[in-house]
Amino acid sequence: MSYRLKLLAFIVIAFAVLFVLNTAFSAINTISRLNVIEAERDRWQRPADVIQTLDLTPGKVVVDLGCGSGYFTLKLSGRVGESGRVIAEDIHKLPLAFLWFRTFSRHKRNVSIIHGTLNDPRLPEQVNSVLISNTYHEFKNPHSILVHVYQSLVHTGRLVIVDRAPRPGNGPTSESTEHEVSADHVESEVRREKFEIVSRQDRFVESDPDHESWWLIVARKP
Repeated sequence: MSYRLKLLAFIVIAFAVLFVLNTAFSAINTISRLNVIEAERDRWQRPADVIQTLDLTPGKVVVDLGCGSGYFTLKLSGRVGESGRVIAEDIHKLPLAFLWFRTFSRHKRNVSIIHGTLNDPRLPEQVNSVLISNTYHEFKNPHSILVHVYQSLVHTGRLVIVDRAPRPGNGPTSESTEHEVSADHVESEVRREKFEIVSRQDRFVESDPDHESWWLIVARKP
C-alpha cells in the first residue's frame, strides 16, 4: 500500500473513531439529562397512582403506548416482574433507541420495544393493560388506535389515559390546543369504541410546572 493510501486510511479511521466517540458522549449526556428531568417529573406526575390504576400484578402484560424514552416503561418493568412483559411502543425511532440503551443498561429484560405507525401501534394479543400517557392529544386517527387497543386487550383488560386538559377558554381540540385535549372529548371517543368507563379524575394533577392541569380516565374492555 502506498504512503498516500495509508494516510487516507488513517484519516478515515480517525474520523470514524471521533464520530463514534462523539455520538456515544452525546447519548450518555442525553440519558443523564433524561434521568434528571424524570426525577423532577416524579414530584408532580403521580406515577405510582397512575400505575396503580392499571391493576397490574407480576406476570401480566402491559403496554406503554407512546412510550417516548421510557419514563413509565422503566417503572412498569419492575411492577410486572421477570415473569411479566412490558411492551414499549412509539412511532419515533430516536426515543426508542434511547429506551433500548436504558433497558439494556438497567437489565430490564422484560421490555419489548415496538416501532408503531400513525394508525397501527402493532400490538400483540392478550394484553392485560394499556397506558397512554401524554400522547392521546397527538393521535391523528384516535379511532384506529382505539380499535387496535381494544383488539389487543383481554376480557376486562384496562385502558388508562392521562393527558393535559385545555386551558380555560380553549376548545377540546384545535390548532391552538395541539398539546392538550379535554377529558370529555376523550371519554366520548373511548365510549364510542365500546369501552366501559371505570373512573375519571378531571383534576388528577392540579398543576404541573407549566401550570397546566391533567386528567385521568380508566376504562376497560367488557
